[in-house]
Amino acid sequence: MDERSNIIFEDRFTVSSVDKDGKKFDRVSRIVAASRDLGMELTLDIHAELYPLAEGDVFALALARSLKPDEDAAEADEDAGETRKIKRELWRADDQGLANDYDYVCHGKVYKFDDSAKGENMTTAYCSFGGLLMALRGSYRHLANVIVGENVFLLMRK
Repeated sequence: MDERSNIIFEDRFTVSSVDKDGKKFDRVSRIVAASRDLGMELTLDIHAELYPLAEGDVFALALARSLKPDEDAAEADEDAGETRKIKRELWRADDQGLANDYDYVCHGKVYKFDDSAKGENMTTAYCSFGGLLMALRGSYRHLANVIVGENVFLLMRK
């Protein structure tokens, strides 16, 4: 992927289990899913009332730097002050950018990478979306554009 692209990771997943260790919170479910194309493993906390998933469901997941479409990225870079304003208030506009194409959107931060698990070419990226956690495991090549400390949007659709 182009390093200037807003989408930094994208794949389709199949849910293998929901709350396998029991339900810890009323409205939150922890799903475990396997990638259909890239060989990735996903563990993700989701708001189960807003976006219910069941075992066997297939969904697309993307991580993006912003909700602005890629073609607007070069234009927005010209004026950094305007970029911050657009990113902050995009949710108020009629056209919400990438969020229009997805059913479930969260904003959070990549807080950790762990290269020690499951072989020499495997890594895990950890993100927090307001306390809803995500662990994305797989080849470091597929997570090369994900940077620790970076704010990201999680986008999901069935």
